[in-house]
Amino acid sequence: MEKNYDIISRINEHYPRMSKSQRAIAAYIEDHYDQAVFMTAAKMGQTLGISESTVVRFAASIGYDGYPEFQKGLEEWVKDKINSVQKMGVKYGGSTQSEILTSVMNADMEKIQDTIANLDPAAFETAVDTILEAENIYIIGLRSCEPLADFLQFYLNMIRGNVKLIKTTSVTEIFEQMIRIGEKDAIIGISFPRYSMRTLKAMEFANDRNAKVITITDSVHSPMNLYSSCNLCARSDMVSIVDSLVAPLSVINALVVALCMKSPDRAKESLQLLEEAWNNYQVYLNDEINFIDEEPMFNNPLKRDKEHE
Repeated sequence: MEKNYDIISRINEHYPRMSKSQRAIAAYIEDHYDQAVFMTAAKMGQTLGISESTVVRFAASIGYDGYPEFQKGLEEWVKDKINSVQKMGVKYGGSTQSEILTSVMNADMEKIQDTIANLDPAAFETAVDTILEAENIYIIGLRSCEPLADFLQFYLNMIRGNVKLIKTTSVTEIFEQMIRIGEKDAIIGISFPRYSMRTLKAMEFANDRNAKVITITDSVHSPMNLYSSCNLCARSDMVSIVDSLVAPLSVINALVVALCMKSPDRAKESLQLLEEAWNNYQVYLNDEINFIDEEPMFNNPLKRDKEHE
């Protein structure tokens, strides 16, 4: 099946040579595509008062290898035609809540597996080294990517310090927050479709100032890679009105762990200072979990000096 040869184009091309039954199928698909996309061959035949085999032959007559391929072609055309809210109906119409849960989580697992298979290990190592060696780190992620930027900034600040999260509603504010970025610094830009022009401008500005540019985006073809020397690609498909950011978050998790393992002494020192501040200023109550004592990340857990006395 040719990729750019959609199902409606096929129907229109073959329509003059179609039988009466085939024309009925064609008319139903064009007028009721939002229902037809969910139908089996048997259900469509029942709806139109024709046989299942006639529906299957119709699919073959317009160039598909079988009804499943025909149905996939119809689904792709419908997804391109309708808006984001309607997409939920196409993807999950008729599904139970439990089925939606399973479908979404399976799709997210698939995105992580795809990211594992396609992410460049050399680029990942370069990103780790760049973050550790930079004098200052700037992070920008806007709109749906803002939580990812917040998460990354939180942990990088604990590990190494001198991390600035760019918060902005305008391009001018970006430049105000980045005015001192230079060749010893690095910026991490996070953006997925629909791509943020403000994020792209931030990376262009950083590149013009000779700073290192790292991108976390969905594809090597992303416009976010225009000014980047290190691209971390994580699959992120818009299933409905919601961007799936599971795979990008997993990449960020891996970055944080790799940074801690690459520079464990630096990370331990930062966490020790933070732990002391929490204790001295009674930030947490005594019944709070002491995550450092739980030893989640290092072979040698951090202990307060008094525990060694």
